[in-house]
Amino acid sequence: RPGRPPRRRGRARRPLASSRRRLRIGVVVMTVMLLALAGRLTQLQGFAAGTYAAQAEQQRMQEITLPAVRGKITDRYGATLAQDVEARAVYADPSKVTNPAATAAKLSPLVAVPAADLEKKLTRDRSLLFVYLARGLDPEVGDKVRKLGLVGVHVLDERRRVYPNGTVAANLVGYTRFGEDDLLEGNGGLEMAYDATLRGQEGTRRLETDPAGREIPSAGSSEKAPLEGSDLRLTLDTDIQWNAQMALAEGVRETEAAAGTIVIMDPRTGDILAMADAPEFDPNDVAHANPEALGNRATGQAFEPGSVNKVIPMAAALERGLITPQTPVTVPPSIRRGGYGISDAETHGTLQLTATGVLAHSSNIGTVLISEKVGAAGLEATMRAFGLGQPTGLGFPGEAGGQLAKSADWSASQAATIAYGQGTTATALQLASVYATIANGGVRMTPRLVDAVGTSDGEMVTTSRQPGTRVVSERTARTLSDMLEQVTTSSGTAPVAAVPGYRVAGKTGTAYQVDPTCGCYYGSDGMRYVSSFIGFAPADNPRVVVAVVLDNAKKQYFGGLAAAPVFKKVLTFTLATLGVPPAGSARPELPLVQPGAAPDGEQAGGTVPTAPGGQPTGEQASPPTTATDRAPDAAPDSG
Repeated sequence: RPGRPPRRRGRARRPLASSRRRLRIGVVVMTVMLLALAGRLTQLQGFAAGTYAAQAEQQRMQEITLPAVRGKITDRYGATLAQDVEARAVYADPSKVTNPAATAAKLSPLVAVPAADLEKKLTRDRSLLFVYLARGLDPEVGDKVRKLGLVGVHVLDERRRVYPNGTVAANLVGYTRFGEDDLLEGNGGLEMAYDATLRGQEGTRRLETDPAGREIPSAGSSEKAPLEGSDLRLTLDTDIQWNAQMALAEGVRETEAAAGTIVIMDPRTGDILAMADAPEFDPNDVAHANPEALGNRATGQAFEPGSVNKVIPMAAALERGLITPQTPVTVPPSIRRGGYGISDAETHGTLQLTATGVLAHSSNIGTVLISEKVGAAGLEATMRAFGLGQPTGLGFPGEAGGQLAKSADWSASQAATIAYGQGTTATALQLASVYATIANGGVRMTPRLVDAVGTSDGEMVTTSRQPGTRVVSERTARTLSDMLEQVTTSSGTAPVAAVPGYRVAGKTGTAYQVDPTCGCYYGSDGMRYVSSFIGFAPADNPRVVVAVVLDNAKKQYFGGLAAAPVFKKVLTFTLATLGVPPAGSARPELPLVQPGAAPDGEQAGGTVPTAPGGQPTGEQASPPTTATDRAPDAAPDSG
């Protein structure tokens, strides 16, 4: 209307429908979200409930292997050589360890493991639920670790292998280590050979842990108990073994030898009473042991035997009726075979010896002449019958069989040198078995080291004894034994081996040893020797065979002067320990020279020149003069 001010236009109002639209959208969104949540909840609690429950259980449950108690190893009288004792292991769940460096630093002084090594185990794979940090700890150490209360670190009861007698028989018993399955396993000697028997059957334990990885005691656990391993009872006598090791160590030290070994057997059964090595090691501390000491020399180290092998061609000739102890043997100053010269230890003129004299004086030339009566094929057959060229059957891990070529492949020089023990190899155990066969009336018994094995109910079942094998007749064995007794008389090469009150039969050996750096006898550091003495007593009723071998003795290397004194000490102790009575009859006196010939030492050029102290050597031949003389072809004898 005219004169009326215009009406003010009010603020526009939002339609009510717009607010309702937003409300509906919100309701829809909320509904969708609730439906999705409900669906997911249904999936978790329904369709996938089992899967997630299993995953949750897996995260809080642990399964631990429970090692079985390993069987004991004892000597023939029950003295413990190896056993398990209570111990503790420290392990961790790396996924629960929040500060690996700090955890490692706290553990290190207790478990004697460098902190850096512990930290590496804790961080190598954080997804792991179980990793060992230290094994074989004393129970007191385990208690101290528990008191630290470290998150993710736990202590587990276990067993540790200990050897109460330390180095005694360690070369035979062997040692253990933790294998790839984190369980103790044999890693040498009988521990390895009888691992399945000693080990038993492992068990398992399942336990529940909290988020920090600690066991929940109230949750309970399930366990499958392990089954204990079986015990082993050996044929060894710990006292005899200990004495052999002490005597051998002294002999090695006095002769400045590189190493040595001793074998002691009962010839009637083949039972090993002792088998000593030098150097030795402590199986309780293998980590710091001399690696060269970890094996068993008596079974694993083959060497050229030298003159101790001379009993074999003698046995072959006696068995075939080709000689008697009194058979005359004319021994010239030297002979040539295959273009190579062969001589005796000392220069001499032509000697008029008997077959017994050839053996007692250790004449290489005389041995070759007698062996040639037998022939190469006959010598090889007899050597193999005595057990050379193959393992003895002891069943010890790593046992060597030695080297014995077929006689058809021997050169003319080898046919000669093999007779006196150069150009062929054997172990100390094989050679001890040869003499045990002679001592046992010509019947070879398989060497035996394990006397009995335990059963699941704790009983000990004796291992079977293999029947003996006749090698030579009883008459041949007795005759050869009488001949070997002359070696330990004042006219033989080893009077120092004699034991008062007992009849002792045996043979010396001083063989050349191949230098591994050149494959020759005369290397850059001069000659190398193997010194030995093998024998038995009482010769009239043999109970003990002893073989002593010294490797590369430098101060004194003749077998009669280096090895024989050790033999005497060991034999004397062994006879006393076993309560063996002295000889019941006198030693037979066999002629060493032919009737009408000049006495020993008075024949042209002399037959047995004496060593310092008036002791005859009579066994080493002239060494090769150049480093190109190689084994085994035409190897000169020195034993």
